[in-house]
Amino acid sequence: MRRLVVAGYGMVGHKLIETLVERGATSDWEIVVFAEEPRPAYDRVNLSSYFAGATEADLALAPPELVATAGLTFHLGDPITGVDTGSSTVTSASGRACSYDALVLATGSVPFVPPVLGRELPGCFVYRTLEDLAAIRAWAGSVATGAVVGGGLLGLEAANALRSLGLATHVVESGPRLMPTQVDDGGAGALRRRIEDLGVTVRTASQAIEVVPNDQGAVSALRFGEGPDLGTDLVVFSAGIRPRDELGLAAGLEVGGRGGIVVDDGCRTSDPRIYAIGECALAVGRIWGLVGPGYEMARVVADRLMGEPGEFTGADCSTKLKLLGVDVASFGDAFGTTPGAESIVYADAVDNVYQRLVVGDRGRRVLGGVLVGDISPHQVLSQMARGDLPTPAHPQDLLGPGREGRGSAPGVGDLARTARVCSCNNVSKGVICDAIVSDGLTAVGQVKAATRAGTGCGGCVPLVTDILKDELVKAGVAVDDHLCEHFPLSRQELFDIVRIARVRSFAGLLATHGRGRGCDICKPAVASMLASLGSGHLLDGEQASLQDTNDHFLANLQRNGTYSVVPRVPGGEITPRQLVTIGEVAQEFDLYTKITGAQRIDMFGARVEHLPRIWERLIDAGLESGHAYGKALRTVKSCVGHTWCRYGVQDSTGLAIQLELRYRGLRAPHKIKAAVSGCVRECAEAQGKDFGVIATERGWNLYVCGNGGARPQHAVLFAEDLDTETLIRYLDRFLMYYIRTADRLERTAPWLNKLDGGVDYLRSVIVDDSLGVGEELESEIERHVAEYRCEWQETLDDPNRRRRFRTFVNSDESDRDIVFERERGQPRPRPPHDSDDAGDRSGPDPVLVGISGRRSNGEG
Repeated sequence: MRRLVVAGYGMVGHKLIETLVERGATSDWEIVVFAEEPRPAYDRVNLSSYFAGATEADLALAPPELVATAGLTFHLGDPITGVDTGSSTVTSASGRACSYDALVLATGSVPFVPPVLGRELPGCFVYRTLEDLAAIRAWAGSVATGAVVGGGLLGLEAANALRSLGLATHVVESGPRLMPTQVDDGGAGALRRRIEDLGVTVRTASQAIEVVPNDQGAVSALRFGEGPDLGTDLVVFSAGIRPRDELGLAAGLEVGGRGGIVVDDGCRTSDPRIYAIGECALAVGRIWGLVGPGYEMARVVADRLMGEPGEFTGADCSTKLKLLGVDVASFGDAFGTTPGAESIVYADAVDNVYQRLVVGDRGRRVLGGVLVGDISPHQVLSQMARGDLPTPAHPQDLLGPGREGRGSAPGVGDLARTARVCSCNNVSKGVICDAIVSDGLTAVGQVKAATRAGTGCGGCVPLVTDILKDELVKAGVAVDDHLCEHFPLSRQELFDIVRIARVRSFAGLLATHGRGRGCDICKPAVASMLASLGSGHLLDGEQASLQDTNDHFLANLQRNGTYSVVPRVPGGEITPRQLVTIGEVAQEFDLYTKITGAQRIDMFGARVEHLPRIWERLIDAGLESGHAYGKALRTVKSCVGHTWCRYGVQDSTGLAIQLELRYRGLRAPHKIKAAVSGCVRECAEAQGKDFGVIATERGWNLYVCGNGGARPQHAVLFAEDLDTETLIRYLDRFLMYYIRTADRLERTAPWLNKLDGGVDYLRSVIVDDSLGVGEELESEIERHVAEYRCEWQETLDDPNRRRRFRTFVNSDESDRDIVFERERGQPRPRPPHDSDDAGDRSGPDPVLVGISGRRSNGEG
């Protein structure tokens, strides 16, 4: 029996041991592990989830059965301190000596702390271990402001942690942009704007030179060479890593000029009995700072120890992360360094979406890219960059809105069997497909258990899901499209049950067709179905608890905990008295006002306790508050039509008012926007809406399934020269069919794209009534119209509903954390870092009722 000694038990060391055990190495090798930390390996990639409530047990990687495996010995909290290559013996911190036949150094790295004066003051931390996080949380409990030095991946993770702890948060990066090794200037700009929108201050090209102490000797500010000081109570250094190569260096192993134990393609050091893997190793001329390459090195060493060939020649460093709630991805040759490389860039400065696609061979081959804000194409594009998917004729179609009449992109069925789906566990598509077929797997959980795909970082789970669905479709097996784990049914199936069985409560539906207690997916989805089919006021009884924040207060929550009120203005037509009332309300409650592009007047900054009084004033003037926040009809925009316009051929304003009043309050899988134009000049922009109407000399042309947003899509011409009665009949059928059959949070454009047969099929259902449900769809809209009530008036009329509009459950006082300042003569939220009135926090704290500080969506 030979003895293998492993120095270090982090994620990479664990992967090595796990792989060896799976391959039966303990029959030939006695494996002895020495670790510095007093616990088994844990998931350091998801370390930030500790601040969201994850425990040490939640993050643990090693199941008890692995630790108890015969042939494995662990010395936790007892790191190796010396290696004698002459006698092939290691010595631990406790004085334990252990001989080896093979030694693997998996000692990882340490955070790099730049030479900043005062970096060891109380209040300074690094972000590496559970102990580091516990110390940060303890210190953050008594301070208000925190700063992170380092704007890379881990620095932004740390910033998110400080923000989640309630600190006004700053990020300081010495380079000219955030994430300098992953994204380019354009991507970094979009990333920065998104992060600043969250209230985090970003400072780039700034070199911290000193941590300034306060009177107690703790952190009070960061000082920069260019000034001014940044006041902060806590500093986290996250400016990169340095390989822990001291053991190798002391043992006489070859070490790189800038650190790292030099290894060959078998991960062997200059001593053939000693291997080095992970962040302590200098492999292929570089230090690999991601866990994926470390896992690959672990597999190579396992191969070598088992007498098999294995080489590490480099690794895919694609990254796909959600940092501070912002999606970021880079893959392949992200910076276009390949000779002859060219770039295609889609940038939306309004929604802060940036997508860069690097192509070669005159656009015939995807090489890499950068995605910020919308990373939905990442899965397909990264596979193309690896050569596992063919590059289509127009790869730019996968970015932003693409070309008119775009072709279809390669699907998961085109993915090569050799394509690596799960980099963490080295699982290919072929392995997954074989497991699905041979074991009869039908659920993602089964695939994960059988292949281990998706059990690492989890980034490949969507691809694993698509592969499973593709294989099941090929085999003629029904695909699992369940709404969530609590309802083994699709949204469409649940909608039909609610409709046919006349279910009127979430509890009733859960009891008869579900299991468990529900979640944040099924609760609002079922609430939307109940609302679509008329199940009473949203704020009555159980209904109220199902709503998300906006529906909960019938207004749109803004970033500083206030709400916006948007009076409904059907067709954009408004009387002078109503305009005056809006002005008076905004003046009385000191609201920020803005006219939008959808013929509405937004009023921002309303405190929750002011909402009923604002509604009263508006209703008295003949205005109701619009569903500007809900998954419902938002607006029907119009031009002035033939009433005023020289080119108008129909009464577009009149029709827009008629349609908006008909469909107001109609709950749907997603928001619905519409428009009516009085002529082909299209001043209402009807072809960019979920449904749009354009007047002709013979009637109306109807367009459906367009939308703006991050991935805009033109509407499709559905029918021409309709009379008004036929137009409304088609719209009734179209809207209710969409409500019945679309998935949760699916707008009409992607819904149409998924319909088998596309617009021709949709036309057969709506126009030809091929399913025989036309009258039923129309009657459901007629019921909605007949039963519509103003939710705001009903709320005002009911004392129980009205009582919920206060900030605290045990106090009528206002939220003291909501602070405004003036800008261009109007109020605006004061940024958190500018707040200088932390106020007197003494006395009993009221208990929060409203949810402040985060919008449920980014919509106005």
